[in-house]
This record gives sequence, C-alpha cells and structure tokens, in this order.
Amino acid sequence: MRSESAVPTFEEVDSSTRVGRHRWVICALLFIATVINYVDRQILGILKPVLSDEFQWSEVDYANIVFWFQAAYAMAYVVWGRTVDRVGARWGYFVAFAIWQVAHIAHAGASSVAHFIAARVALGVGEAGSFPASLKAVTEWFPKRERAFATGVFNAGSNVGAIITPLIIPSITIALGWQAAFVITGVVSLLWLVVWLMFYRAPRLSKRVGAAELAHIESDPPDPPVAAVGWGTVLRKKETWAFAIAKFLTDPIWWMFLFWLPDFFAKTYDLDLKSYGPPLVVVYLLADVGSIAGGWFSLKLIRGGRSINFARKTAMLVCALMVTPMFFAQQVSSLWLAVLIVGLAAAAHQGFSANLFTIPGDVFPRRAVGSVIGVGGMFGALGGMLMAKYVGYVLEKLGTYTPMFIIAGSVYLVALLLIHVLSPRLQEVDVK
Repeated sequence: MRSESAVPTFEEVDSSTRVGRHRWVICALLFIATVINYVDRQILGILKPVLSDEFQWSEVDYANIVFWFQAAYAMAYVVWGRTVDRVGARWGYFVAFAIWQVAHIAHAGASSVAHFIAARVALGVGEAGSFPASLKAVTEWFPKRERAFATGVFNAGSNVGAIITPLIIPSITIALGWQAAFVITGVVSLLWLVVWLMFYRAPRLSKRVGAAELAHIESDPPDPPVAAVGWGTVLRKKETWAFAIAKFLTDPIWWMFLFWLPDFFAKTYDLDLKSYGPPLVVVYLLADVGSIAGGWFSLKLIRGGRSINFARKTAMLVCALMVTPMFFAQQVSSLWLAVLIVGLAAAAHQGFSANLFTIPGDVFPRRAVGSVIGVGGMFGALGGMLMAKYVGYVLEKLGTYTPMFIIAGSVYLVALLLIHVLSPRLQEVDVK
C-alpha cells in the first residue's frame, strides 16, 4: 500500500509521463460481467415462444414471472447499494455474481410457473448487485470527467449480451434443449469470478497502477471528511430523488425491450426462434453505439470547457428526443424500418442512462454513491414491475404494443424535466 506522500498529484506529474491504463482493464472486467448479466437476463425472453408452448403459459403467466424477478431485483438493489458502500466493489461484486450464476443454472430444473418464479427471484437478488458494484468501481477508478464515458463503455456490455443471446441460445436450444442453454452459459460464466479476484483492488492497493495513473485517478478534489452517510441523510436530499424518479420512469422501457422485444417481432412480423435473431442483433448493436456515444458526448463537452451540469443534461436531452419516433413503431409495416426505430430508441436509452448513472457520483461523496444508486435502482425496478403487469394486461386484452410505445416515446423528456427541477445545477451535496 502506498503512503499519501509517495504519490504526486496529477498536476505534479511531468506531462511527458505516460498515464497508465489499468483503470481500463477494470472497466473491461465490468464490461464482461455486464455482458454475462444480460445474457442471463435475456435468455427467458428469447425462449418465451418455446417455453410458452411447452408449459402452456398465458401472457399473464409470463408477465408474472417477469414481475417477481423485478420485485426481487427492486428489493435487493437498495440492499446491495448499501452493502457495496460498506464492503467495497471487490467482494460485493463477487458475492452478487456467484448468487446470480447459481440461480441462472437452476432454471434448467424448472418445470412450472412457480419453479421459474423461484429461479427468477434468486436471479434478481444476485443481479441487483451488478450495477451498484460496477458504478462503485467506476467511482473508485475514474476521475469525474471520465466517469460517464467509462460507464458508457461497461454499460455497452448490456447490449453485447443482448446481441450474443439471440445468436447462441437458439442454436444451443435446437441442438441440446432449452435446459442446456441455462447450464452451459452459467458454468462458463463462473470463470469470471476467478479473474475478478485476481485483478480487482482499490487503486491504492493495486500493484498494477503506477504513480502517474494513480494521480490521474485521484485528480478530483478529495471528498470532505464525513462519517458513514446514513439513510436519513440520503433520503432527505432532493438529488437522490432526481435520480430515483428518473430511473422509475426510464428503466421500465429497457426492461420492456429485454423481455418483450422478441415477442413483438415474432407476433408483428411472423418471425420465429431462428429468424428474429438478426433484428435483435441490429437493435442492440445500435444500443451499443448509443451507450458509448452518450458518455463520449458529455465527456467532449466537459473537455470543451462546459460544466458537468450542461454536459450531462445536453446529452440526455439529445437522447430523449431520439426516443420520440417510438410513437409510431407499431404502425410500421416494414420490419427493418421498425428495427431502425426501436434500435434508435434503444441507443438513446443507453446514452441517457450512461449520463444518468454518473449523476450520483457527480454530486455525492464516494461514501454515499452506492446507497444513492441502490435507491435509484430499486425505483427503476419498481417501475419495471408496474410495466410488466401493464404489458401483460394490454397484450392479453388488446393484443397491441401501441400503448407501451407511446409511454416509451415520452417518459425520457419527462424524466429530464424532473431532474432539472430537482437539481437545476447538479451541485455537490453537503452530507455532513
């Protein structure tokens, strides 16, 4: 472990000194874990037609399975946020990952709606730790000006996972059965745990970080000395609610894409397990671009001299406007035009989220970031629960996605407006 005096400040490091890049290795590990997270999460949506036929699920049955996953995710998310603040990203992520992989593999033994609900509840408990731990790691390893970009990079793993899933799962299912899809992906993914423990340490404890990179990581002014930040303090801050309400409004749209987009393409354009893979791949490729571009755009504005407040909100406004064509997605007769509209919306969601996720780190001290993210994640999952029930009801009664797409096209502008009302300048929060 280095002493404080042994590390120069970023400004003291000679400009010719090359700043190391180990922080991007950490970001790559977060990216891979996010890929795995979304493979595990999306498999059920990909297999919905197969499982619905085998187990005679109604739309409401499927919606209930999704609902209970999100209920567990919501309750666990806030716990993980607090836990990660206490134990750190290294062990917090390790435990969360282990829980969700065991639960993922357990799906292979399910034979009823109740069994799938139990497996999805356990999966939700584990997966809820992923983003609090990832964002805690980004806060530890990156200065503020790089966090939106780093978040966009690791969050792009969600789209890569969503791309991989429709490419590999149908082949495994056709060759070996749907149970094998859960077992094979789960067992292979356990290798990540070993690599994570090998590479992840706090920057000052890592032997792979040089003085120049450590100075760069710590180039922001230090947090003011504060004791542990309690729930009462976090919940009293309007900035917490700006983040939480925005998550409540926008997260359900992404959940809808993950769990119902295969069904939308299958029913609207008469696709099947073999043929709806390419449209999904295009949608999530566009989402990947949006995730990285959204973080890059705010980084570029900050480097150009703009404030964090201006950069984050401008990037989010552009993304919110890009989602509005979703109003017309159900009425489009061309499959690929629909793919383009949905893909643009998915890209915009990810760009919006890359900036939204950095707001807790922008305004709260590091010791409170996990707790704030936990509150926001819980509210995002609660919104997803309501959306799951709503989608199941609308499809069962009306058989159309139009009401959900109208909501999708409008909520991002509403969320940004509320963020601005509650935190007009994104000023740092005093939690003393």
